[in-house]
Amino acid sequence: MHELDLALCRSAMYEALALGFNPPTHTTVVRLLHEDENAALSEIAAIVDAHTQDDRLGNLAPQVQRLWQRFGPQDLETLADSYLYLFGHTAQAQVPLHETEYGEDTMFQQPQQLGDIAGFFNAFGLKLNVERHERADHLSCECEFMAFLTRKEAYALQQNDLDMLEATRRGQRLFLRDHLGRYIPAFANLLRREASHSFYGALGNLCHDFVRGECLRFQVQMGPEQLRLRPEAQNDACFTCGAGDEVIQLLRPSANAVES
Repeated sequence: MHELDLALCRSAMYEALALGFNPPTHTTVVRLLHEDENAALSEIAAIVDAHTQDDRLGNLAPQVQRLWQRFGPQDLETLADSYLYLFGHTAQAQVPLHETEYGEDTMFQQPQQLGDIAGFFNAFGLKLNVERHERADHLSCECEFMAFLTRKEAYALQQNDLDMLEATRRGQRLFLRDHLGRYIPAFANLLRREASHSFYGALGNLCHDFVRGECLRFQVQMGPEQLRLRPEAQNDACFTCGAGDEVIQLLRPSANAVES
């Protein structure tokens, strides 16, 4: 049963990060900064801590608690101002939230990366909500996808479906290797430099340490802390990512393995 509980707790952590890196709403304040809700998330983080494979990484619960302890009094307007200052309305903000803004770029690299992310979504019966005009590489979208996979892992464990279990774990490992684990160190490092004492700086550290633990769990090497950002002249669109359940939609019940 502990594997099932752990999968659900990991899913809840991904959901919290997806919520936190979306434009803030009343739900953001309640879920992350109100004492009771924060305490519940801290208990979830403590379960993840207890199953970490590196003693240096077992500090997620204290980080979650500090979100409330340090930033609990913040109201929605203050949080929204901070979000706008750091992440703006475009993909190339002061601290970009989009994966493909990080790393060396060629004419075809960004479309290929976006296509690969969409391929992961499609393989597991998901698609973006086209009515919201979102990009698949937004951090919240990627965290919501991982939340879905970990929930599916929990379901596979509950049903003793070994094929589904293998597919979902393989999907997580490959998505961490090729996407989330690749740029999170650079993202968190940039966010730390720009806003180390802010709510979002603290959330970035939490995101980094959680994803680092996930990469260790799947024996995936994380990317470097320094990645070049794409030149501004190449950016020609404005995107924001809405709530995960609105951005990623279920197409069909599928557990197809993602090919490497």
